[in-house]
Amino acid sequence: MYFKSKGKEHTEKTAELALLKAKETGIKTIVVASSKGKTLQAILDNPASRNLNIICVTHVHGYPTPGESEMSEEVRAEFMRQGVKIHTSSHVLSGAERGLSTKFGGAYPVEIIAHTLRMFGQGMKVCVEVAVMALDAGLIPYQQDIIAIGGTGRGADTSIIVRPGHASSIFDTYISEIICKP
Repeated sequence: MYFKSKGKEHTEKTAELALLKAKETGIKTIVVASSKGKTLQAILDNPASRNLNIICVTHVHGYPTPGESEMSEEVRAEFMRQGVKIHTSSHVLSGAERGLSTKFGGAYPVEIIAHTLRMFGQGMKVCVEVAVMALDAGLIPYQQDIIAIGGTGRGADTSIIVRPGHASSIFDTYISEIICKP
């Protein structure tokens, strides 16, 4: 599915398509980017999400406000009660390198990877990033296809089937299917 525009208005359809693809392929693990919980809730509201291993990767603690998390502790706790694993850490495709490029200028290798993925849309970069982050955290199986969901700004507009590599071997990441994107 190719959306004619990007943005959060595609969140429900992206969730629906991702969950349908999970059923069709037998994939049991879904990694979803969600900063405040609305995209994750769209997944959980769909009955097809039952019995799936759902991992939520949030924005790093301190973004956009230093020392604060966008996802409240109450929201986080409720999702965890529902069996969702939540992961918050430095973003693998920005993190310290963004600090270097901001301070010193220039382009750094990991940022080049991120910008290359953005050629397919911001959501593609997010999907790869959250999949690698979840693998590095030990929350998803190694060398298995998973479904990743990401978006442009808020909400979700992109979903892929991906077999992530660890950050230390990021070029082992394999995207086998684009489920939807702008």
